[in-house]
Amino acid sequence: MEKWVLVTGASSGIGEELAKLYAKRGYCIALAARRADRLYDLAMKLETDTRVIPCDLADREACFDLFDAVADLNVEILINCAGFGAVGRFDAIDLERQIEMTDVNCTALMILTHLFLKEFRYRDCGAILNVASSAGLMPGGPNMAVYYATKAYVVSLTNAIFEELKIAGSNVKIAALCPGPVDTEFNKVADVRFALKGITPQYCAKCAAWGLDRGKRIIIPEEIMQMVRIASKLSPERMSLRITAHQQKKKI
Repeated sequence: MEKWVLVTGASSGIGEELAKLYAKRGYCIALAARRADRLYDLAMKLETDTRVIPCDLADREACFDLFDAVADLNVEILINCAGFGAVGRFDAIDLERQIEMTDVNCTALMILTHLFLKEFRYRDCGAILNVASSAGLMPGGPNMAVYYATKAYVVSLTNAIFEELKIAGSNVKIAALCPGPVDTEFNKVADVRFALKGITPQYCAKCAAWGLDRGKRIIIPEEIMQMVRIASKLSPERMSLRITAHQQKKKI
């Protein structure tokens, strides 16, 4: 039976590169995102069977529809990559935009993780990669408050499920990908300029797949971000918040 990977947010960046990577590994690929034209262009480039599913995961019903749309496929890996950010003071960013961000970054990811995890647990195989961010490892993100909070949710949720699976002796894998800056369309959508040089989405995808293969819980591609994580743990939260606020202000 053919093995499938479902990738949300597959129209660009990390999601697109993960789709290419797993296609080269011999998996069939189900592509989900809002921009249908981008998905069909990508599907034409993949030398494997594909299924294109245009959808807006800010709509909760679309999450259930997506699950139903691949019910006939042998999905072995779910990659929750759909998400976006916005920069600015919490009270200055449009509220509807921040609600939509929470729906996509948190609610959609939670729904899909829940639906597929039940199937994976039943079969005692499968893997889930939740694309978070190094932001999710910090105590907070002044000037990107909601984005940081959503990614902290993804990390916390993944940590908890990882431990539940270990306690149950399950063979199902789950991991959170927590990169620092990546050279993708995120910058344009969030209207930010990163202070640090970003890694390529190709390298990020390679690190993500390597970590998932090895049953890692948290995958941090860059050594510098691993050191930042350690420094954040050792520093008083107020100091970490001030440093983060200073860095985020540079993006505006």
